[in-house]
Amino acid sequence: MTSPDHTPAEDLTPAGADAAQGAETAPERTESVSETAPENESQATEPAQQDAAAADEGDATASPSAEEPVVENPVAEKPAADEPVADDPAAEEAPSAVEAAADAEPGEAAEPTADAAATTWGRVDDAGVVSVREGDEWRVVGEYPDGTPQEALAYYERKFDDLALRVRTLAQRRLRGGASAADLRSQAKKLREEVVGAAVVGDLAGLTDLLDALTASLAEASAEEAAAHRAAVDEAVAQRTAIVERVEALAARDPKSIQWKQATTELNAAFEEWQQHQQSAPRLPKATGQALWKRFRDARSTVERHRRAFFAELDETHKAARDRKTKILERAEALAPKGEDGIPAYRNLLDEWKAAGRAGRKVDDALWARFKAAGDALYSARAERDAAEQAESAPRIEARKALLEEAKVVPDTADVKRARQLLTGIQRRWDEVGRIFPRDAERALDDQLRKIEQDLRAREEVDWKRNNPETKARANDATRQLEDAIEKLEKELAAAEAKGDAKAVANAREALDARRAWLKAIGG
Repeated sequence: MTSPDHTPAEDLTPAGADAAQGAETAPERTESVSETAPENESQATEPAQQDAAAADEGDATASPSAEEPVVENPVAEKPAADEPVADDPAAEEAPSAVEAAADAEPGEAAEPTADAAATTWGRVDDAGVVSVREGDEWRVVGEYPDGTPQEALAYYERKFDDLALRVRTLAQRRLRGGASAADLRSQAKKLREEVVGAAVVGDLAGLTDLLDALTASLAEASAEEAAAHRAAVDEAVAQRTAIVERVEALAARDPKSIQWKQATTELNAAFEEWQQHQQSAPRLPKATGQALWKRFRDARSTVERHRRAFFAELDETHKAARDRKTKILERAEALAPKGEDGIPAYRNLLDEWKAAGRAGRKVDDALWARFKAAGDALYSARAERDAAEQAESAPRIEARKALLEEAKVVPDTADVKRARQLLTGIQRRWDEVGRIFPRDAERALDDQLRKIEQDLRAREEVDWKRNNPETKARANDATRQLEDAIEKLEKELAAAEAKGDAKAVANAREALDARRAWLKAIGG
């Protein structure tokens, strides 16, 4: 069984076209461009099924005349004329022109009668030459000499249905969204080129109108996509510029004031952010991207140069400090034979050590450990002496505590002179005990004895003021004056009472009470 062959109109030579129009006059020419007619209709449908299967292989499938656009989920057979296209949620929001392209059924050929050789859009002559109606004219699309006219028309109508299906599929992809409008527009243009002059039978003008409407809609969407892309690129440029400016600000800082550990972390973070932005953000224009990268690279190089210079200078500073501290350490270790006597010199070396500067943490720690060990050797000699002195001071401490117990009777002694004699004897023996170590223990005992002495001194001041001859003389004179005043007031009071003068009696009694209170106060 052989497959059907057909000859597209564009493959016909002028002579072949003439032969197609007048098959009766030139049957040999018709036989030269055709071979064996198909045995049944299933064979005639094979080219259409092959075209539909080819549409499944990719976004753009090759056709006899032009590259076809991408078709998503194509079907091998055309849907029935009364079968609606699957609903799409995005269709409600899509432009009306696209909806029309997705839902429209391009003009289908009317079902021919059993003996008909023509339909609304196509016809077949007796020689098997198939033509399609375009407006008021007919265009030859191919030959189908070995089959019936109905089979010839059905074959070319199926080819038209395949094109219409691809158009509707493209429109549905536009409605669903997700695909680039620019890509769909490019596919629509290629598909239109394929529709114009296609070797099919059907409403090519209607199909072309649908493609034009779809292309116009896609042109608007492409413009919107381009504007959104430009906005996204502008935002990406601003974000990339912000990264560059942060690094440039870091490069402009004084290297001596920078915390380099933190600065290095910030620089690495900026570089990682740059790389992530390159991967996730829209691609920048080449000139802009290169200019920003040059600024970023130069700023990063400046930071790295400052960091290397800073640490090189720091290394020199550490080296000089290390040399100074090494010399100080040697002098400190040389003080070890002097023991406690070397402590003053060691303290001077400690001041020099503090002024020598830092030599790096590890070096400083190692040198300080040796310097401290040299000082510990000197202070350990003092500690040994202190321990010996404290051992010798133990009985002295007990002796002074015993003297404090004796001194407790001094505050209870009423006679001030006797109390002074007791305290003086205790103080003499206190001094005879000798020095006590540690000094804190000696100061604590001295403070207790000093408090007893201060209390006794306060009592002595009060006693002296009371027994001072001058004070006594002044007190006696005041007593006599008060006694004379009291005697006079008593006489005035008696006279006032005799007269019955109540006011004079009250005044005399008030003055008399006051003088008596004063006399009592001075001990009279």
